[in-house]
Amino acid sequence: MDVKNSIKYMIISALAFSVMNIIVKELSEVNSYEIVFFRSLSSLFFTFGYLIKNKIPMVSSNNKLMVLRSLAGAFSMLLFFMSLKYLSVGTAVSLRYIAPIFAAIFAVFLLKEKIKALQWLFFVISFVGVIVLKGLDTQIDSFGLILVLLAAVLSGLVYIIINKIGNSEHPVVVVNYFMVVATILGGVLSIPHWVTPKGTEWLYLFSLGAFGYYGQLYMTKAFQNAATNLMAPLKYIEVVFTVILGAVLFNEIYAFWSLLGMALIISGLVLNVWYKNRLKENI
Repeated sequence: MDVKNSIKYMIISALAFSVMNIIVKELSEVNSYEIVFFRSLSSLFFTFGYLIKNKIPMVSSNNKLMVLRSLAGAFSMLLFFMSLKYLSVGTAVSLRYIAPIFAAIFAVFLLKEKIKALQWLFFVISFVGVIVLKGLDTQIDSFGLILVLLAAVLSGLVYIIINKIGNSEHPVVVVNYFMVVATILGGVLSIPHWVTPKGTEWLYLFSLGAFGYYGQLYMTKAFQNAATNLMAPLKYIEVVFTVILGAVLFNEIYAFWSLLGMALIISGLVLNVWYKNRLKENI
């Protein structure tokens, strides 16, 4: 177990995802459909390249689940990008991270899993954070909030489908399916709204795939080289990086209630990760 390098990998991953979020925010004049299209298309350069280089079959034997996972992920990405038009980037990222709560709810009904009472308490803490954000911070846009919550619900569904897929598919094959479907979805939806990017917009759009790919790559490396209970809480550093970058680059101002709401959301989720791993260790 290489904890030192894994922490470094997770920090790089969080920074890469944060920069990707900031770029999407910067592309305020580009519609979300095109952003999904270019972000996914540029990622295919990396996923196809990896699969071809390592001679890994690209077609899955479990097409139904793979396509369903890809559709849920693609719509989740689209809704999240749309929410960034209405919310500060730090707020949107914090709210998107409540996806594990919806995943747990789906797991109860679809996988017949049992959730411990203490886990529900941690989920309530996170939901209180959402209520604090919306109820006490007048800067939160209601439509943006609905968009990002729907994105979190679909992301939670993605976790369940990936659980069903299990280890039967190579991770890059799963990601490749996702990017292919998202490229098609974004491309089709862009047709009636297409506006040709200008100047630096091209560079920003094609850089999304690179930051997204390397964020995923280094996160995977971190989990491969150290215990999940050590690495999982570090994922939420992305929120901290994104808030800082949003404040510096977009002069985003976060009210006390916004910061308190974010802290409650992340605290509840981190406590849940810690508790789940304690349960595993005691089995």
